[in-house]
Amino acid sequence: MHPQLVDGDLLDQNVEVIVNAWNRNIVPWWLLLPQGVSGAIKRRGGYRPFIEVGRVGAIPLGQAVLTSAGRLPFRAIIHVAGIDMLWRASPDSIQGSVRSAMALVTEHAFESVAFPIIGAGSGSFDEDEALELMLSAFGPISSPARALIVRFRP
Repeated sequence: MHPQLVDGDLLDQNVEVIVNAWNRNIVPWWLLLPQGVSGAIKRRGGYRPFIEVGRVGAIPLGQAVLTSAGRLPFRAIIHVAGIDMLWRASPDSIQGSVRSAMALVTEHAFESVAFPIIGAGSGSFDEDEALELMLSAFGPISSPARALIVRFRP
């Protein structure tokens, strides 16, 4: 699978589902300061997706959870546990997040998905290295869905 790389805002993409680079869901969502993709989702889409993901409990590193999209125009949001308890991304967490998110895309027959560069924000991973890890993770994935990776450029 070869995702398309685009510059822009994740929340402005014409796709069915977006990926939110989340944490392990150990700290209650309402205690976290809104930042990056999560902050943008909260501001534009409301709190409903975070209330739903909070009910799931701890998410293993690199795994994914599906919620509604709140007030956003998407069918759903996939929250991936891309950072550990020290707010750091790793090659395993980045690649596991891609694989887990794409498994949900396939399971729910979504036709299109947009990813941020996982780990490059709050996860403090170098953006170019995180992008390369994501592209490598997409390589063996077989899916009919159209995938975008969105480099945030305001």
